[in-house]
Amino acid sequence: MAQPGRPPAAVGHSGQNGAGEQRYTNGPVQNSLVHSSQMSDGQGYSSAVPGLYSHQVPAKVPLQPSSGQYNFGGSQNVSPLSNQRSGQTINRPSMGHTSVVPLQHASSGPQMLPPSQNSAAVPSSSSSFVPGAHNAALSNWQYDQTPMSQPTGSQTHHFAHIAGTASTHPSLSLSGSTNPPTSHQYTVSPGGPPLQNSYMKPGSVPAPVNRPLASVFPPARSPPGPPPVGGPTLVRPSAPPVGPPPTSSVPHPPLNSASNHEAGDVTATASDGSLVQNSYDAIEGGGFMATTFPSPAPQNLNLGRSIGYSYPTLPPAYQSASSPGAPGMQSSPLQYPAGSQSFPQPALGGNHLTASMGRLSLQPEGLRPINLLQERNILPVTPLQAPVPNLHEEIQKLNCNPELFRCTLTNIPQTQALLNKAKLPLGLLLHPFKDLSQLPVVTSSTIVRCRSCRTYINPFVSFLDQRRWKCNLCYRVNDVPEEFMYNPVTRVYGEPHKRPEVQNATIEFMAPSEYMLRPPQPPVYLFVFDVSHNAIETGYLNTVCKTLLDNLDLLPGNTRTKIGFITFDSTIHFYSLQEGLSQPQMLIVSDIEDVFIPMPENLLVNLNENKELIQDLLRTLPQMFTKSLETQSALGPALQAAFKLMSPTGGRISVFQTQLPSLGVGALKSREEPNQRAAAKDIHLTPSTDFYKKLALDCSGQQVAVDLFLLSGQYSDLASLGCISRYSAGSVYYYQSYHHQHNPVQVEKLQKELKRYVTRKIGFEAVMRIRCTKGLSIHTFHGNFFVRSTDLLSLPNVNPDAGYAVQMSVEESLTDMPVVSFQSALLYTSSKGERRIRVHTMCLPVVTTLSDVYLGADVQAITGLLANMAVDRSVSASLSDARDALVNAVIDSLSAYRSLVLSIQQPGLMAPYSLRLFPLHVLALLKQKAFQTGTNIRLDERIFTMCQVKNQPLIYLMLMTHPNLYRVDNLTDEGALNINDRTIPQPPILQLSVEKLSRDGAYLMDAGSVMFMWVGKNCGQNFISQVLGVPSYASIPQNMTHLPELETAESIRTIAFISWLREQRPFFPILYIIRDEGPLKSSFLQNMIEDRTESALSYYEFLLHIQQQVNK
Repeated sequence: MAQPGRPPAAVGHSGQNGAGEQRYTNGPVQNSLVHSSQMSDGQGYSSAVPGLYSHQVPAKVPLQPSSGQYNFGGSQNVSPLSNQRSGQTINRPSMGHTSVVPLQHASSGPQMLPPSQNSAAVPSSSSSFVPGAHNAALSNWQYDQTPMSQPTGSQTHHFAHIAGTASTHPSLSLSGSTNPPTSHQYTVSPGGPPLQNSYMKPGSVPAPVNRPLASVFPPARSPPGPPPVGGPTLVRPSAPPVGPPPTSSVPHPPLNSASNHEAGDVTATASDGSLVQNSYDAIEGGGFMATTFPSPAPQNLNLGRSIGYSYPTLPPAYQSASSPGAPGMQSSPLQYPAGSQSFPQPALGGNHLTASMGRLSLQPEGLRPINLLQERNILPVTPLQAPVPNLHEEIQKLNCNPELFRCTLTNIPQTQALLNKAKLPLGLLLHPFKDLSQLPVVTSSTIVRCRSCRTYINPFVSFLDQRRWKCNLCYRVNDVPEEFMYNPVTRVYGEPHKRPEVQNATIEFMAPSEYMLRPPQPPVYLFVFDVSHNAIETGYLNTVCKTLLDNLDLLPGNTRTKIGFITFDSTIHFYSLQEGLSQPQMLIVSDIEDVFIPMPENLLVNLNENKELIQDLLRTLPQMFTKSLETQSALGPALQAAFKLMSPTGGRISVFQTQLPSLGVGALKSREEPNQRAAAKDIHLTPSTDFYKKLALDCSGQQVAVDLFLLSGQYSDLASLGCISRYSAGSVYYYQSYHHQHNPVQVEKLQKELKRYVTRKIGFEAVMRIRCTKGLSIHTFHGNFFVRSTDLLSLPNVNPDAGYAVQMSVEESLTDMPVVSFQSALLYTSSKGERRIRVHTMCLPVVTTLSDVYLGADVQAITGLLANMAVDRSVSASLSDARDALVNAVIDSLSAYRSLVLSIQQPGLMAPYSLRLFPLHVLALLKQKAFQTGTNIRLDERIFTMCQVKNQPLIYLMLMTHPNLYRVDNLTDEGALNINDRTIPQPPILQLSVEKLSRDGAYLMDAGSVMFMWVGKNCGQNFISQVLGVPSYASIPQNMTHLPELETAESIRTIAFISWLREQRPFFPILYIIRDEGPLKSSFLQNMIEDRTESALSYYEFLLHIQQQVNK
């Protein structure tokens, strides 16, 4: 909050985002932020024990069902998730039952109470899809507006919960849930706050009310939980007092509760009688129309307003600070001119936009009809760029980067009926935490947000005058706070429209204390290693431990960073790293039926204070189990132990597994039958147990994410294991047939990807909400997360390599709206202990004609959204249904274009220029490992590809779907890029057909996670010797995976080009150099999308099939 005499504007740079950040503050008032382990007492946090987070905020357990907890849908009984008090050993039998050995194996069998489990049942539901307008087309995605009605106990991806009966009709709707039953579905509790901002049909659930937030949390109090309003405060482990929290203060919120924080509209009473928010849902601001104050009637709803030159969006905090002079604020000592002044704002409003819209017809290229059967060379020779929205240039230059925020339609249809006619999906694709080279960071005591819908002020609001701004999402008129009148960049008062918040569609805020439910957690990393005989045979432990040793100092964090290790086979091994020990101690718990944590205070230790012991452990771990003959794997109990160890603080669990779990809870049995791989209806894409999903939900509730590294040559049931990462906002890594000797290329891949994984930026205890202009509705999310309180995504960890997608519909007509806006707000804790908010805002025009809708189609975004939907369809229905639905998406859209847009019917297969690549991209999806038929795809490999579809940002997903092919034996510097004194050749992209190959050349295929360099039989000797470094074609080794670094111009160009491609992605693609007759040639040709394969049509045959269906 404001402090007298403290200037608000300090401009600096921070390294949180990997590159320089532009730091701004808010004028003459500087808020106090936590930048170190010792938090200011003025913020209400105890700093007596800065190193022990668990002492600062004790854990707690809900004592009664909490509305919205885990979003299971019905009533729930939530048992205590941990029996551990902060800083104490769990109450267990004497330590004589636990073996303590200086790194040598021993065993014991302690008797203990069974671990608590979430007792809520997870009933499965039938495939619930929205009944479409054309129910006869069973495999077709329909484009209707009404979200699917859902039974109370069902698990779906919906956010608007509407009482009703689940449809068992198999038609797939773009506005319906496409989620698998049981473990593969997200569910919404009917008790949580309803989806707002038109996220829910009117009248289904009453709208919640968001109230002001207190900004001080007193120390040494157990945090308030999310019980129903008026219920008792939840405290662990002792019984809570009855009644609301004391009115004099707001206690610390619970540690165990992202689920609780976001479950409902939970409030406490402040000393002044006002109601105080104590949930993430409240802090972030709730959904649309969550009014805090009586809202005056919106003015000028015809939107004759100026758009542009306004404030960029601010962090996802809750209540904005009051203006100076308001209660709780102290006036700035600086003297500012009094009174409201005229505000000359450039007229970038509706009239300019309308004129801009009118010029759509003057852009014939996007609508130029193309006969796909005749025009075969339609693939651009450079990477396809996102279409530019048809906005006034002054607005468009402020718009969000499409790499961060992208819509399937850059021209938004005015009505759902118009969207239905187009037969195209409406949705968003996000990459919200992407590494950025430039990121404006604002430190501000005043976060300016709409008082009705809680939208952050952004470049697309309009100013009525110098003192008032109109929200671009709900159109409420808001006051401009006094502090916001000062521009920290120009150091001028009275220029709010020039502030950095208003000039940047992507911006990050240092959140003040009112955005915290508890002190920011420390970075905590727990590594869980499979050390069974099978795991040791692969040799992965050597690679992992060496990589961790080399990068220990690069782990994101600060002086509070903690780290711990667990290993397991048929027993679970903990490692005490207590300060003062000469070497780490192994503690073995052999009773996997009743796991407990021995010596919990010494298992997660401060990285800086115990670095030598940690390094000793990493050096000795690979040799400790070399003689082990233990073949069993107790993964489930090991994960339970890891969860109990991490739950007091939250953090990241990295688990490495090499086989099918065989012991204890979560044990699995093989379900793969190789001779049935081609039977699309018989493959097992659904989890065989709900154990991993339930544990993931428990982890999410305690702000713990689980990342799974699967290194296996055998079937390991990734469909079941992957749930532990999917629902806890983790990631899945899969190294098929990993072996340090038999498959050495995988070793390098693991090294490179693990280095990126452990050193990349990370955000903890995050939540994300997406808002959109009134009239639009968000109804389905895709990605790795869990949905809490209807539309709030719980992300215990957020990483810069994760992407998300959402489906939308037009719920109310967008009449008289020239533009609509979308805004994502990500509230997270940085590895430095700073609470931050990253906001992205995008503005798009509204159109009224079908031709304009097609003109604005973003074919890559459409393909990405359809791929996400097809994964859900594969799991909930069948692979063949998903394939049919993908094909029908092309047929429907081109049929609509032919019948409703084309004025002159022409022979052939006609498509608008904007959709010219749509059939090609869908054919590429059908040939991708996730959706292709045939017997050569292992089940785990198929599931992993589906995981990538759901979690990859669009740019990487498209590369995996439709690889890029280049000729590289004739690289030149013509048109090359110059980056950091390097010259990067830019060869043209070729069509994926053997017609484009010549035996006289060499070709590089970039398929995202793998690269192939095919060398023709008659390739020039110059390339073979100057690049491959071998005397002749016959001398090229069969298993060549590296190019030698030669001092030749050809070698330098080729290596520079390949290195540049690799640097642009977070994973490491292996390069296979293959001869014309080599064994890997089949893999290379499998990616030739335009050619016929054993199980799929060629591109031309596919076009003929589409034409036949369109002309019916």
